Amino acid sequence: MKAADAVAGAETPLRGPALLQEHAGRLRTSVGAAYPGSHAVFRGHDLHRELKDLDWVDLYVFGITGRRLSSGQIEMLHAIWVYTSYPDARLWNNRVAALAGNARSSANLGIVAALALSEGTVYGGQAGLRAIDFLQTALLQVQAGAELAPLVLAHARAHRIYGYGRPINSTDERLPWIMQLAEKLGLDQGAHVKLAFEVEKVLLPHYPQLRMNYASLHAALIADMGLTAREYQLLRIPTFLAGMPPCLVEAAAKPEGVLFATPCSGVAYAGLARREWNAHATGQ
Repeated sequence: MKAADAVAGAETPLRGPALLQEHAGRLRTSVGAAYPGSHAVFRGHDLHRELKDLDWVDLYVFGITGRRLSSGQIEMLHAIWVYTSYPDARLWNNRVAALAGNARSSANLGIVAALALSEGTVYGGQAGLRAIDFLQTALLQVQAGAELAPLVLAHARAHRIYGYGRPINSTDERLPWIMQLAEKLGLDQGAHVKLAFEVEKVLLPHYPQLRMNYASLHAALIADMGLTAREYQLLRIPTFLAGMPPCLVEAAAKPEGVLFATPCSGVAYAGLARREWNAHATGQ
């Protein structure tokens, strides 16, 4: 075999059975390992000796990114989660937790199911994921010389700009509180945060209902912390979590099956008219 062929062969990625065999019987990891009866390693650190005093959110971010954020950034993440912890069982994800409690299901299953629904495209995690993707992409385009207004309006006409607009009331009551804290912590002048507000200014004259919502602002704040879209998606998982257990606990204390009970008269039905059952016609 020629030297060039040998080099080319070395660069060919393994596939199929060879790839599986390479990973059989072993786990290659750089994130950590547990040694029962001895210790646990978390990203190269002894969890109990070196990281025992870490704030939980600090540890959570470290586990996702492999790096430590500043104390101000950690405080902001706490606030993002606190300010959107609404214990309202009518909300789409909390409803699942509450119904699980009222049906006497496992609390753990109810909360996990509610968290899964929190990834919703319009109201949940997917909206935030698309918002951070839009802001990061738009910022790169603007920094490369593109004009923001044509870029935003073209995107709004061709797609939906996630992070702008909200049902029932377009004013998001959480934004002033987040921005007040951001100013206090010196996190209000980040490039993505500024861009998020500039996008709103472009949209409002053409689409008055598309005011900035919580997804855009917290996506912008987290983008300014240097996180990727994938890291952001993992980081925002507990965003609604604290509002779920109160709904489940209260629903579990009610008589089983009464939560959101709906009589037939309460259903607006627009389908086929009522039909009489003809047993002879069906042969039954």
